[in-house]
Amino acid sequence: MAERPEDLNLPNAVITRIIKEALPDGVNVSKEARSAISRAASVFVLYATSCANNFAMKSKRKTLSAADVLAAMEEMEFDRFITPLKDALEAYKREQRGKKEASEQKKKDKKPENEEHKSKENEEDTEEVKMVEDEEQKEVENEEEDVEN
Repeated sequence: MAERPEDLNLPNAVITRIIKEALPDGVNVSKEARSAISRAASVFVLYATSCANNFAMKSKRKTLSAADVLAAMEEMEFDRFITPLKDALEAYKREQRGKKEASEQKKKDKKPENEEHKSKENEEDTEEVKMVEDEEQKEVENEEEDVEN
């Protein structure tokens, strides 16, 4: 848990960016207003987390799920946020699936190259072993000739 109340505040840069995106161009926001919005956002996040945690605990789970957060929004009477949250969650899941599929495809594309490289290395290693064996055989034959002479 946080040691000081300030530790629970969201980063100022994030708050400033959100404010700028929400307001039309040319609207200025005082430092005091940004601070108040930041604290309000932090309180909202803590409250939503606490409500979602209650739903997880009722289900005897320690991990909060998206369903817990959506149920918390309904309990907090933020019903109008549920549909946009579900849409954002679906978009996030699609993005993650796309990233996963791209990563798997990359691995598949690399695998044949690695196997070709390995098979070439194995062929080279096999040739080297044959060369060494041939040299050893010649040495043995030479030694036998020397012994005979």
